[in-house]
Amino acid sequence: MSGAAGRRRRGTNSSSSSIAPSPSPTSSSSSSGRPEPRPSQLPQWKFSQVLGDLPHAAAGDRRCNADEILAIEFDARGEYLAAGDHAGLVILFRRADEDVARPRAELERTDRAGAPPPRYSFATEFQSHEPEFDVLHSLEIGEKIKKVRWCARPNRSLCLLATNDRTVKLWKVSEHKAPPKEGDGEPRRSASTAGASLPLQEPRSERATTKPRGSSADSSDQIEKVGDVGDGYSAKCRRVFDRAHEFNVNSISNNCDGETFVSADDLRINLWHLEVTSQCFNIVDMKPADMGDLVEVITTAEFHPSFCSLLAYGSSSGLVRLVDLRRSALCDQSVRTFRDRGSRPQPSTFFTEIVSCITDLKFTGEGRHLLTRDYMNLKLWDMRVEISPVATYKVHEFLRPKLSELYTEDYIFDRFSCCASKDGSYFATGSYRFSLLKRMGLVCTDLVLPFLFLAISSSFLVLMISSNTFKVFSRTASQTTGITLEASANPYRVQPQTSAKIPALLSNFSLGVSRKGQDGPRSDGKEEIPCNMASRVTHLAWHPTENFIVCAANNSLYMYHT
Repeated sequence: MSGAAGRRRRGTNSSSSSIAPSPSPTSSSSSSGRPEPRPSQLPQWKFSQVLGDLPHAAAGDRRCNADEILAIEFDARGEYLAAGDHAGLVILFRRADEDVARPRAELERTDRAGAPPPRYSFATEFQSHEPEFDVLHSLEIGEKIKKVRWCARPNRSLCLLATNDRTVKLWKVSEHKAPPKEGDGEPRRSASTAGASLPLQEPRSERATTKPRGSSADSSDQIEKVGDVGDGYSAKCRRVFDRAHEFNVNSISNNCDGETFVSADDLRINLWHLEVTSQCFNIVDMKPADMGDLVEVITTAEFHPSFCSLLAYGSSSGLVRLVDLRRSALCDQSVRTFRDRGSRPQPSTFFTEIVSCITDLKFTGEGRHLLTRDYMNLKLWDMRVEISPVATYKVHEFLRPKLSELYTEDYIFDRFSCCASKDGSYFATGSYRFSLLKRMGLVCTDLVLPFLFLAISSSFLVLMISSNTFKVFSRTASQTTGITLEASANPYRVQPQTSAKIPALLSNFSLGVSRKGQDGPRSDGKEEIPCNMASRVTHLAWHPTENFIVCAANNSLYMYHT
């Protein structure tokens, strides 16, 4: 990682009360004029802060971004937020609003208006994984972080699991009082105040591992004690769980017993003890005797939050199986098999199974419901009902006519995650960046402004500002369409805005608008996909105690509260 990348991690931009997003279409107004969400509708979301803001001009292609964030998760109390990126770094952010001394007048206003949203600042970072060579399979293993999971805290130290494609590592991060440096006359500000953008000038942290690239994968050699990795923090790799997967790891999940976890690849799920690295137990094995008979693969796995013997895993065929570890050592028989038997379009096509692949699943409502995400939809299941979901939330249904083009460009294999609030009332998942809108034969292009698109007709103007977007749904709302929010300082900017008159300034944008007739097709006979597939939000996390969402867009973390 370069010095610029390290400094980028510490940049913290905040919003002030003057940033007022346009009202949510699902919010109502009280007699005092203040918008109040109805019980059955979505609350209004407001921008809180952004960590590691990346300028639009530097965003580039997401597939070439070495600092792209690939995993995020809050700890159990919401005090810390962990993020893993493509370069093998694990970055920790700490909740800072509780540490900031505020004047009495501000505290009195807070008591009247309610508790302020959480605010986070950079804590530390360390190099969790580095590229290595798998001699057994003659394969180069990348350093990118696939998943991060917090473990129970035995003391004041932090413990978390991080994995790349083959190796899971257990890290212990300890906080200690750093001695004041010579010449430090002013205390360091741990969090930026509302209404100002105060980047945190943290020193460049050292790499947490010193193992040379390409060295052997011996577990005993990889456990290294390291020194300071940031101001007041030290990191130590306590355990290395490796040599157990022939295929790439797609998920890890901690058990509620606080002692075990699972790691899943395409064909197997292994059960580990946090204190034992020399052996693991294979609890699910889908590898056939002849690989030609393979019909599905494992895509994700998750432990039940309350019952340590229950494990759910999804597959590429759209099935979610619930297994009980008490029944047998090898869980080849499931106690529940969740399959939506009425949602598949008829007749079935080549793409039907691809878009029904389960990319993520989460237990919600204290384990009473199950939330699953495939390429097209987000589905909520009752744990007692296997044949159909309680609700289906459309996310990418508008892309169904374009599956052939998506398959050609490999975008149909994108994996989107999902998250849910603590009580299971609200859900969120990512989507692509909308960048094209057509009305009355006028096609919008991006030749004028990089993120501004216009669609014009004789009677109205539609203005859409595109960015990375995500969708939020309510379990109790009558509508299942949810609301689309933008990963920016104004989350409601993605909503189309109409005007009755066409302003005279439209002539200034004429270079960005081309007339194609009355909704005529393109000259090459192909219709354009109505979103930018190269920009997306795939990773989100919900605060464990508050209505607070963080989503990863490129190498930035955007945070929103209600």
